[in-house]
Amino acid sequence: MRRRGSRVRVRGAAATVAAVALLLVAGCGTATLPDAGNPPGPPRPVGVQDPARIPDAGEQDTSCGDPRKSYRPDGALPAPGHMPGNTTMSKIARRGRLVVGVDQNTYLFGFRDPATNRIQGFDVDILREVARAIFGDPDRIQYTTITSAQRIPVLRSHQVDLVADVMTINCERWRQVAFSTDYFDAGQRVLVPADSTATTLADLGGKKVCAVKGSTSIRAIAAERAKPVPVAVDDWTDCLVLLQQRQVAAISTDNAILAGLAKQDPNTKVVGPRFTDEPYGIAANSADVDLVRFVNGVLARIRANGTWTKIYDRWLTVLGAAPSPPAAAYRD
Repeated sequence: MRRRGSRVRVRGAAATVAAVALLLVAGCGTATLPDAGNPPGPPRPVGVQDPARIPDAGEQDTSCGDPRKSYRPDGALPAPGHMPGNTTMSKIARRGRLVVGVDQNTYLFGFRDPATNRIQGFDVDILREVARAIFGDPDRIQYTTITSAQRIPVLRSHQVDLVADVMTINCERWRQVAFSTDYFDAGQRVLVPADSTATTLADLGGKKVCAVKGSTSIRAIAAERAKPVPVAVDDWTDCLVLLQQRQVAAISTDNAILAGLAKQDPNTKVVGPRFTDEPYGIAANSADVDLVRFVNGVLARIRANGTWTKIYDRWLTVLGAAPSPPAAAYRD
């Protein structure tokens, strides 16, 4: 698995220009040589699919019933440093660190601060609470930076213990990994340049709209009746570069992700209502049900003691005042 250390998230309008320049130098491949007499186009991020290759998912998978329902916590949480024997948590404790998969390119949720080189954000702080519950120390974490398309493979191969990466809980994914209860509710919207007249995805028929590979968003773009042209990339920063270069007309994904992109580039705007429901869950290997129950115990505690709201207030006030945390739902 490759580690994506070259792309970083930079705050502010002026810093966005610097970030784009860095992306073009460090994150993009060499543009294809043009035919004689034709000017070259701007360089593109590595791995762009234009148009995107969309897996044929058929009808929406409802085989798991309510995908928000997860495994009930197994009683009270054990004290940090005293994990029950022969459990996934005791193995993690003996290793001395929690290994997690996170994004470093989704501003506000999981991003690398260029000033400190630290991975931080809402998702990261939620994972830090899991580490605190195991070790009594939220810093006992090893971060593995991944793309959206890598989230399930790194769990299935046990390269990481958990993934928190703006990952929508759905039945199709439940067949491959296990999820915690819902810890954040998002919904898909559209980001366009400030001078665009588009207000919904339906206004973008025949135009290119960007989302990342392996996301529910790219499928929603492809399913739109107006037939926008889906363009797929590895990271959300790649979509922002393409939008700034006017190589795509819009980006469409969860409102929470779009808020971070708009925060970086004030020459963009988020438009239209939410048209999907995207409950986020922390994902684990399907065999690690005990770890999922433990994570659900941690989530129950931080919902009840105000920690969830404090984490929201630290990162997500751009979305408005903190709502009540999503209620837990259990399947057993």
